[in-house]
Amino acid sequence: MASVSLPIHSLATATLGVPRIGPRRELKSALEAHWAGRLDEMALEETAAALRAAGWARQHALGITQIPSGDFSLYDHVLDTAVMVGAIPERFGWSGGPVPLATRFAMARGTSSAGSSPDADGCGHAGHDGTLREGGVAALEMTKWFDTNYHYLVPELTGDQRFTLADTKPLDHFLEAKALGYHTRPVLLGPVTFLKLAKAVTPDVNPLALLDRLVPVYADLLARLAEVGADWVQIDEPCLAGDIDAPTRTALHRAYSAFARAVPDIRVLLATYFGPLGDALDLAVSLPVAGLHADLVRAPGQLVPLAERAPREMLLSLGVVDGRNVWRTDLSALLDRLEPVVATRRADRIEIAPSCSLLHVPVDLAQEDDLDPEIASWLAFGVQKMEELQVIATALQSGRDAVGEALAASHAAVASRAASPHVHDAAVAARLAAVTPRMSRRESPFADRAERQRRLLDLPAFPTTTIGSFPQTAEVRKARAAHARGRLSDGDYEHFLAEETARAIRFQEEIGLDVLVHGEFERNDMVQYFGERLSGFAFTRNAWVQSYGSRCVRPPIVYGDVARPKPMTVARWQQAQALTRKPLKGMLTGPVTILNWSFVRDDLPRETVCRQIALAIRDEVRDLEAASARIIQIDEAALREGLPLRKDDWPAYLGWATEAFRLSACVVSDETQIHTHMCYSEFNDILDAIAGMDADVISIETSRSHMELLGAFRAGAYPNEIGPGVYDIHSPRVPPVEEMAELLRLARERLADDQLWVNPDCGLKTRGWPEVRAALANMVAAAREIRAELSEAAE
Repeated sequence: MASVSLPIHSLATATLGVPRIGPRRELKSALEAHWAGRLDEMALEETAAALRAAGWARQHALGITQIPSGDFSLYDHVLDTAVMVGAIPERFGWSGGPVPLATRFAMARGTSSAGSSPDADGCGHAGHDGTLREGGVAALEMTKWFDTNYHYLVPELTGDQRFTLADTKPLDHFLEAKALGYHTRPVLLGPVTFLKLAKAVTPDVNPLALLDRLVPVYADLLARLAEVGADWVQIDEPCLAGDIDAPTRTALHRAYSAFARAVPDIRVLLATYFGPLGDALDLAVSLPVAGLHADLVRAPGQLVPLAERAPREMLLSLGVVDGRNVWRTDLSALLDRLEPVVATRRADRIEIAPSCSLLHVPVDLAQEDDLDPEIASWLAFGVQKMEELQVIATALQSGRDAVGEALAASHAAVASRAASPHVHDAAVAARLAAVTPRMSRRESPFADRAERQRRLLDLPAFPTTTIGSFPQTAEVRKARAAHARGRLSDGDYEHFLAEETARAIRFQEEIGLDVLVHGEFERNDMVQYFGERLSGFAFTRNAWVQSYGSRCVRPPIVYGDVARPKPMTVARWQQAQALTRKPLKGMLTGPVTILNWSFVRDDLPRETVCRQIALAIRDEVRDLEAASARIIQIDEAALREGLPLRKDDWPAYLGWATEAFRLSACVVSDETQIHTHMCYSEFNDILDAIAGMDADVISIETSRSHMELLGAFRAGAYPNEIGPGVYDIHSPRVPPVEEMAELLRLARERLADDQLWVNPDCGLKTRGWPEVRAALANMVAAAREIRAELSEAAE
């Protein structure tokens, strides 16, 4: 197609948000130093200000014309919004006025009874006198941000909730940028999405019913922003990409009509992302806002209807560069789609943007000097994506010849990737084609399997276990790093791992756990460890993205067909099992979680990639059973987060996702018990799919919700066994025995006794040993207390 240039005005480029953590995870280091008491509040704020300034400077240098402010957070932007509007639960002790930083962190992480903070690993629970404390204040619930691997804190609202402008972060950051010479566009989480993400802790209260109390607080903030010179404000309403019911439509109309009336001097860019607007498109373009951002990566087909239906004076922010993945954009193909549409609108009513905030991608590909140059040539991180925005805008504004070199490089990368022999493996394709439905079914129904497993394992009622990992201490990380750099020999590293494993086994036996784990000290990450041992994966050194708070991950990059060259965990399991007579779980990460926690190739359907991974894990399951493992856990922590935002799309995803899990697991005999783990997910709507996985035991997060999630399992008559988490491993507190025992009593009200296992919410990798020892000992004591109650009732 011939190049089309726009003769008038300037075509803007924009970002909706950028990574907060810093190129070298400076925010993580500062947060953990602050929590450990090594960095005071002023120094932490100085680090945060420096990161914000560097982010604005970076965007300005790359030619971004609409730079956001207010997108930075010390922990989580949903938490920040709750603090901003004064939605601070009573237990955190806030009674008005400025909200202390300690209160924000308490909402995110909980506190011990002494109000102590974690150590540098985000762990530890020593009080000010160095002694271990129990009790404290529980944190807000944590769950996944739509279908991403980012976690947000769930706001808690009551029926008599009152909102007030308790914090002015968006205003403060706008003024901070202005003082540095940057005219920014403040970013707010929209009031309707905020309420839909919140949890009503008062029975029979719909958070949306609180909208009229909340809107004036937003209007007050908007007015203050207008007074200091903000002309545009970005308000994010990603709920528009989901199913929109009548109350939500009404709420959106009421909120944005109120803003238009109250603050006519400020223009609102309504931003939606993570999916198509679908039947909400007409609603979105009818709202009284000056601009609309749409995700045209997840929904490329909505470009033309968006341009046709949007008012001529409405600014269209076109999200055409993938903010969720790391692949270079095929710029020529994209321009072929954009040019005819963009040519029909004024250039000053168009801006070119990523599909969503760049929070979900690493900062800069230039930091990676160990990647295979061929693979690196196919990638674009945050900085490179902003460069792509400039190429697209320039081509649309001045013609393709103005960026001919950049377009040629893009075309060469796309062609190289399509033809590379590293991407395609005929043997993998042939094996996938030979998969039959029988391969995804166990030999016998659960009831028959369960009876055989109980006889073989001979476990007590309410068997106790952990999710898998034990603390990754500074010594563990130091040894792993030294080994990776060649400073620690293979033999010395293996000796170190053997000692750590032996200590973990002894500890578990001492406190009386029933089913043990080896501790996973050799594993850097539950996905990366396996990806490094599978073909088709690439890994980075500095491509970190934020998962929550100070927790950062480096997602593997799935660039080619996936297979397992050799066993990955069998020898380690054998070494650990030889140390104990108690059953020891084989620990694997499931195919859906590996998929959803990776940057996945976009040249194949995701379900095809998932089945390739499932076959690789199936080989490992078979080998573990052959080595005499009688309990094998295949974690699917991320199954729900891949769920499409619209329910009409759920059956297709859940169909292939649960089939992939069964394909990985259904290679064992009835006597071998298959466990899985899911964390921080709303299970109510997908219980049929969870049951369809047919795992013998599922462990889940339930402590922050006080076992509320089990109501869905009871209502759905879930037949298999369940380990509801009895303490929150993301909170810096050691729950007392009676607290965990009470949670188990609540679990018994919802499920049969022979269904229940006892375990923490999640793995213990990020915790400290003093806390773990105390908390697990309390957990075992709680299980014994409930067993005693069961025995008394039977007498």
